[in-house]
Amino acid sequence: MNPRARVGLAGLLFFLVVALLGPWFIGLDRMPNYEARFAPISLAHWLGTDYAGRDVLAQLVHGSRDILTIAFSTGLFAVLLALLIGVGGALAGGIVDAFLLACTDVFLTVPSFPLMAILSALFRVGDPITFGLLLALWSWPGLARSLRGQVLSLQQREFIEVCRLMRMGTWHILWREILPNLVPYLTLNFILIARNAITASVGIMMLGLVPLRVENWGMMLNLAAFQSGAIFLPQGQVYLLAPLLAIVLFQYSLILFAGGVEEIFDPRLRRS
Repeated sequence: MNPRARVGLAGLLFFLVVALLGPWFIGLDRMPNYEARFAPISLAHWLGTDYAGRDVLAQLVHGSRDILTIAFSTGLFAVLLALLIGVGGALAGGIVDAFLLACTDVFLTVPSFPLMAILSALFRVGDPITFGLLLALWSWPGLARSLRGQVLSLQQREFIEVCRLMRMGTWHILWREILPNLVPYLTLNFILIARNAITASVGIMMLGLVPLRVENWGMMLNLAAFQSGAIFLPQGQVYLLAPLLAIVLFQYSLILFAGGVEEIFDPRLRRS
């Protein structure tokens, strides 16, 4: 793994530790304290306070769980849907494959972000996992089409023909021969979908369509930019920039780590 990938992995581990252990060490008081409104950085408040006098660092730490849950649940649900539709269609063939391929093409032609925003407004989204499922519904088509092509190609390989000649069942061919060859591609796409999910979720929350907890990073940006006027106040800049910087660093860590994963599974990318 190259140095950039190690940096990405270290960043991901840092955010994971913060999300899992941070709330145990840094308490969050949601009660407003308007006397401490937009307090500057100090030993008591390392990143200052928000429009209601609540600690910004505590909100970042507690909100990290939501962001990681949204990102990874979107990646998981999208990969499962892509496997079911892409691999299932390729193995079934015939009219089933044609129908699933047509459905995939329809989803690919629909602009995903506006539709996700509309659905977020129409259906009540009250937790990160439900939000991740909503985002996953529009994140799987490209991966499903690619998986279908790879499975069709693998079915023409010699080792699959040998399995058929030996009268090995479809489940054996799927679980023992096809899926292991797809793991590297699935891993890379899981990371990329998780990264894209962060951008989409923050964008939807910035529009105020998914009112999650105030410490969610997207909600912090929404409140700072549109609700509290922090964007116009010099003393509110830390409240605005803190979640933005956290989102950028988390996404950058995912990009670096994805590059390392791709290099591991693709020998052509390795340095001699």
